[in-house]
Parts: sequence; structure tokens; C-alpha cells
Amino acid sequence: MSEATRPVLRALTGMREAPRRLASLWRRSLQFRTVAITLGLSGLAILMIGFTISFTVASNLFQTQLDQVLASSSTATTSAQAILDSSDAADRAAVQAVTNSAIATVTGVSGSADLALFREPGSETITLAPADRLSRNLGGRITPELRERVQENPGKQFWQSIEMVNDDGETVPGIVVGSDLVVPAAGRYELYIGYDLADAAQTLALMQLTGVIGAIVLIAMLGVITLVVVRWVIEPIRTAAATSRRLAAGDLGVRMPSKGEDELATLAASFNGMADSLQARIRELAELSVMQQRFVSDVSHELRTPLTTIRLAGDVLYGQREDFQPPTSRTVELLRTQTDRFETLLADLLEISRYDAGSVELETEPTNLVHLAGDAVESMHELAREHGSELRLDAPGGHLDADVDPRRIRRIVRNLLGNAIEHGEGRPIVVSVDSNATAIALSVRDYGLGMSDEDAARVFDRFWRADPSRTRTIGGTGLGLAIALEDAVAHRGALEVWSREGRGTVFRLTIPRIDDLAAVVSPLPLEPPDPDATGPIAPAPLLGEAPAVVEVHDA
Repeated sequence: MSEATRPVLRALTGMREAPRRLASLWRRSLQFRTVAITLGLSGLAILMIGFTISFTVASNLFQTQLDQVLASSSTATTSAQAILDSSDAADRAAVQAVTNSAIATVTGVSGSADLALFREPGSETITLAPADRLSRNLGGRITPELRERVQENPGKQFWQSIEMVNDDGETVPGIVVGSDLVVPAAGRYELYIGYDLADAAQTLALMQLTGVIGAIVLIAMLGVITLVVVRWVIEPIRTAAATSRRLAAGDLGVRMPSKGEDELATLAASFNGMADSLQARIRELAELSVMQQRFVSDVSHELRTPLTTIRLAGDVLYGQREDFQPPTSRTVELLRTQTDRFETLLADLLEISRYDAGSVELETEPTNLVHLAGDAVESMHELAREHGSELRLDAPGGHLDADVDPRRIRRIVRNLLGNAIEHGEGRPIVVSVDSNATAIALSVRDYGLGMSDEDAARVFDRFWRADPSRTRTIGGTGLGLAIALEDAVAHRGALEVWSREGRGTVFRLTIPRIDDLAAVVSPLPLEPPDPDATGPIAPAPLLGEAPAVVEVHDA
């Protein structure tokens, strides 16, 4: 590309981009729209008024010129006819002389040298009759219609608009007036006088130019005035928009300046009152949240001491349960089971309170999620066997280490597996691990009861159960999925759910490996390839049989 063509290309590019930029400015700027609409409507009004004034002035100016021309032509014709009537010329020379005098009178009185004199057609041939005359400017401009009307109406005058050529060779508007003269001893003649309206045209053009300049100046002044007024009105609105954005971002102390007693001041006062009320309400909610968090934390800590005592006493009783009567022995076993659940519940409450207080810190280290998932599957092996489910590990990828907190990721996997075992109805459970350049993902798929969309939207709520009448069979606390979600968020990741009633459920954990979260693409699909539960549904193993733990790797 040569240097000479670059400016042209830039200009063409700018011209192509101009409509898009104007459209964007129209959408985003209230000030631009207001000024543009005001100037557009003002320009249209000025244009209509200008056309009306120009047409009216042109009509009046033409009518005035026409009246003057007709009066001048009538006076000139009357004066010339008087000279002809007073003459007693009887020979050719005398008739020609008196005719020349009459023409000179017409020229002097009318002020126009553009004349035409034609002997009426059909008149008797007389040697005394003066010859016809025709000025250069009127040649070919007198129409047959005008001549016909003059010939048919003796004593009257008629006119028509024509174009004439001035001394500079320019075409200018004009008027030709036709009447008749009676020459002694020669008969009736047609007289045509041409009038140049160049001065009137120049006056009209000057007036129109002045009007155009005045309209441009007026539109410019209107634009400036509108811009000033709009800025004065829009500025408080801009301030309100900026203040609302800061308020929405969490800056609860920001307020709008309020001056005067007009509508804008009322708006500012109302906005500030709303911000004060919102700030007070949020402060109250924050205090209540802190109190609630402190209460949960304090209660959890305070319960640890009596729970430890109960645990010690329960362990003593549990160790001697063989010496008790069967009902008492069963009671001791129930006491131990519920004590274990109570300890788990306290641990979960403490963990939730740490998340609520924002005091959780990750202890990350390079961890292989495939090995971690395998360990979790192995640890849940016995529980799955008791419920008749087969655990499968599908790991086509994801063998690269990731910087995670292994304890929390292991807790997520165990929570998801426990949930799948409890609701899997004894069918296979598939754990998948995969990775790509942006993220590493782990999903747990069961083929059990499934959930409706409404239930799936609440599955991470604390202490929530889709079926309140259904008891927990593996001793869960109701906080497992809530803690799993918090663990995922702490890793800047996401824990998502897909479920269909009667077709099972998929929980997918995605942990990003890059800083740009918007560019993260999970390597595992949320909706399974077998949404209608056509996947690995095999007959459940009998109780007492150890379900297989299958680890599948693609080549």
C-alpha cells in the first residue's frame, strides 16, 4: 500500500464508521438526542417559515412590479396615442416622423427601449404605413397567444412573463405588455413593451441569501442554547446515574448534591433519602448476619465440651455393651451413632460459620484429581456396597496436577458421592474426571430418582430436602452440598447440577486453571450424553457382594 492511498483509505473507513458511531451515540447519550431532536425540529420549522416568507415576498414583489409595469405601459401608450391623434400627417415622411415621435414618447415614459410594433394582420396595404419594428430582446419571445388577445381586444392591454438577456449576456426575468396604437393614415398597430425585472430578482435573491444566513445563525444559536440548557438539566441526571452506580457497587456512603428547591433538588433529596434508608437497612442486616454467625460459632464451640463428655461416656458404655441386656445394648449403639452424627453436624456448622465470617484460607498444593477421586471412590466403597450401587471412575484425561486444597476437594467428592449413593436407588454411579487448557472438571452421575427444576434450583440450600418425609439413610447433616458449593467457590470454581425426574442427576465441579474466568470452558458437559438414562444401568449386585470399582482410561 502506497503512502498516497493511506489517507484515502482512512477517510473511506471513517465515512463507513460514521453512521455506526452516530447510532451508538444516539443510543447512549441523552444530551446528543435532545440537541439533535431540538435542532432537527427547529430547522424544519425555520425551513417552513423561510419558504413561506420567501414565497410571500416574491409574490408581493412581483405583483408590485407588475402593477408598476402595467401603469407605466398604460401611460406610455396613452401619451403615444395622443401624439398620433394630434397629427395631421398626410404623406409617408410625415407619418413616419409622427410614428417615431410616438415611439420615442413610449420609450421615454415607460423607461424601456425593448419595443415591438406590428401592423395588425389583415390590414389594407398602404404605402404610407410605417414598417414593423422589433427589439433584439423581444425577438421570439412574444407568443402567438398574446398577439391574438391584443388583436381581439382593441384598447386593452395584456401581459406575459418572459426571459430576457441583459447587457452582460445573462438571462433575467422580464414582462412584456401588449396594447394597440392607431397611426393616422396607416391603421391599427400592435405595441409591445418589454420590462427587465433584474433589479427585483436581485432584491429577492439578496433577501433569500440574508434569510439563509439568518436561519443558519439562528440554528447555531439554538444549538448552543439547547446544549447549555440540556447540560444544565442533564448534569444532575448524570450525577444521579453515577451515584446510583457507586451505590450499587457497595459505596453506601455516597450521596447526591442537593441545591435549590426545584424538581431536581427534590429528586436529589428523594434519592439521598432512599440511600439513607437502604444503608440503614443493610447495616441492620449486616449486624443481624454477624450476630447469627457469631451465635452459630459460639454455640458450636460451647457444645463441643458437653459433646466430648457425652462421647467419652458413650465410648465407655459402647465398650461394655456386651454385658448389657439386648435393649440396653441397642440403645448404647444408637447413642454412639447419633453422637457421631452430632459431631459431624457440629463440624459442618463450624465450617459454615467460617465461610460466613470470610475467614477460610485455602492450603493449596499440586494435586492429581484422578488419584484424589480414586481415593474418594475407594473410601466410599463399603457404603456403596451396602446400598447396592456400583462405583465407576472414568478418567480419559485430567492427569495433570492442579493447585487445589486437597482436603476440601476430597470433601466435595465425598459429599457428591454420598448424595449419589443415597439417591441412586442401587444403580451404577459414574465419576468422571477430565481437563483442558482452561479448567479441570469432575462430575458425579447417578441414575436414581432425579429432581424437578424447582428442586434442582434449591439443592444447595442449607438443611433443604426435596422430600421432607424421606429420612437420610447415611447420616447426612443437610449441609454437605452447601459446604461443597462454598469449597468450589473458594477455588474460584463452580459446582453445577443437572437433573431429570426418574433419570438421575449430574453434579459437575469445574476448577479454573487460568485467571480469565470468562474464558473458562469446562472439559465435561453438564448434561450427560445419556439424558434419558440409557447409560450403564446394570443389575445391582446382591448385598454381601463387593461392587466393582472400575477405572476406565481412554488411549
